[in-house]
Amino acid sequence: MNSIPSFRKRAESDDTVPSRAEGFAHRYTEILEDLKKDPQSHGGPPHGILLCRLREQVLRELGFTDIFKKVKDEENAKAISLFEDVVHLNDAIEDEAKRMENLIKGIFAGNLFDLVSAQLAELFSRDGMSFLASCQNLAVIFVDNSGADIILGILLFTRELLPNDLPSINDVTYPELVVIISKLKDEHGKLVGVDTSNLLIANSGNDLPVIDLMGISQELSYLASDADLVILEGMDRGIETNLYAQFRCDSLKIGMVKHPEVVEFLGGRLYDCVFKYNEILE
Repeated sequence: MNSIPSFRKRAESDDTVPSRAEGFAHRYTEILEDLKKDPQSHGGPPHGILLCRLREQVLRELGFTDIFKKVKDEENAKAISLFEDVVHLNDAIEDEAKRMENLIKGIFAGNLFDLVSAQLAELFSRDGMSFLASCQNLAVIFVDNSGADIILGILLFTRELLPNDLPSINDVTYPELVVIISKLKDEHGKLVGVDTSNLLIANSGNDLPVIDLMGISQELSYLASDADLVILEGMDRGIETNLYAQFRCDSLKIGMVKHPEVVEFLGGRLYDCVFKYNEILE
């Protein structure tokens, strides 16, 4: 219920169907009220993936394709203009552990670096941090938001892995990420001096903010079959739906807690940062 006003506001900004924004709010509220009365209605019982799917279904039925497109385009343009400068600032950090720590902080973004600095400083000061110390052959990264999140956060992190690894990035949406990468590459196909021949963008087959890993595309399933590391980034993918997901390889879940319901479930605080690394010991 709490998210309906923000989604209605974004829907109103869609010039093609502004008059239908109220219709979305009304219809989705009806569905949520139905689920309160009868949890088995609308394909229930309700859970995070179902609620997201029902919300997206109502938007599509009313003619909305991407209510966040305008703000995503604006944020992507800003972040792309800053990318090279941020890369050079990070590359100037000579200590590998401190450079990786800085990249992880960048994923959490903005003025919230201080929330995680103490924990990350302790984490990266330890010996034997496997995903940093060992050479992974294949890393699969599930990404979250457009703008600074993907461009100044995840792509900088991915660039650090590229000399030794093969990351497969999916979902921003997929077509948007293809465009972003093409804009960031130079005339030699490099990402500020780093070869991108080992970087593959794959479509997850997912159309929701959350992700059910049992429903990923056949393409991604095939590409990820020999993965050494799976990274799930963002509250929806990394915390709400997959915090306790187990893999046959090492995994990393990164996200900021931004919903009161998730705060209550985890017993934390709003805007706490989660960095959960699971290592598979052979």
